[in-house]
Amino acid sequence: MQTPSFDPGLTQQFAGPLRRIINKDGSFNVHRNGTTWRDFHPYLHLINMRWHGFLALLFLGYLVVNTVFALAYYWLTPGQLQGGAAPDVFHRFWNDFFFSAHTLTTVGYGNIAPVGLGANFLASLEALVGVLGFAVATGLLFGRVSRPSAKIGFSQNLLVSPYQDATALQFRVVNRRANSLMELEARVLLMTVERNGNESRRSYTQLKLERDRVLFLPLTWTIVHPIDAESPLSGKTAADLDRLQAEVLILLKAHDDTFNQTVLARHSYRHDELIWGARFAPAFAVDPQGDLVLELRKVGELAS
Repeated sequence: MQTPSFDPGLTQQFAGPLRRIINKDGSFNVHRNGTTWRDFHPYLHLINMRWHGFLALLFLGYLVVNTVFALAYYWLTPGQLQGGAAPDVFHRFWNDFFFSAHTLTTVGYGNIAPVGLGANFLASLEALVGVLGFAVATGLLFGRVSRPSAKIGFSQNLLVSPYQDATALQFRVVNRRANSLMELEARVLLMTVERNGNESRRSYTQLKLERDRVLFLPLTWTIVHPIDAESPLSGKTAADLDRLQAEVLILLKAHDDTFNQTVLARHSYRHDELIWGARFAPAFAVDPQGDLVLELRKVGELAS
């Protein structure tokens, strides 16, 4: 019985040109087709979308709801809203709009008040919509703010550097936030592509690291894969890695002390992001008071 080859879940067989597997933002380079409205989950979409889009959507929803109710108030007879009289149509609509905003937010300044059955019914309905809507918005805001996430900074390039009378594959990581990360664990895979006629096949090899875990990350961590006789990179040149379309896939796992939860970070380096013979420059130093000073801008800086 043939032993199945290792596949981390990114498939081995494919056809067509290959781009990178993991994008620079840590997302997988996979586009989903064939989804239906039943597959759409509003909460997941709103939690995962970017902040500027999320805030713009909230503001747009606020304007739309107020406009809809303002039009409903406008269609009522003018006497249904006490204090809402205006000299022209334009000002009357704006009175209705601002009354809608006061009712939706339950502020209720009292300068305009419903007096008819229709106006009271609409105001009651809008108050309910406002209470439920702001409860949902508050829950979404709390979910976005309280969700643990890692902001791991990776060096811009992957290096093949001299290392202990040999060479090693190296990259550097740092925690770009002020929270404490502990018990970090790194897993690094080498992905290569072998071509056989019109068929292409990916293969994945887990790279053995000099140190695959550290207890703390207050400074930087240079992750090292020694290129020895057992390494899949042994004897490989830049041309070899280009032909194999090599990509180094990285998964970092850590414990976030602030949220008391596990956080993950993904990254990858393509063969054209590999620099041969370079070294990283020091990214921290000791100040005159004896304290360590970390320079985040120097995480990926190379020694001259």
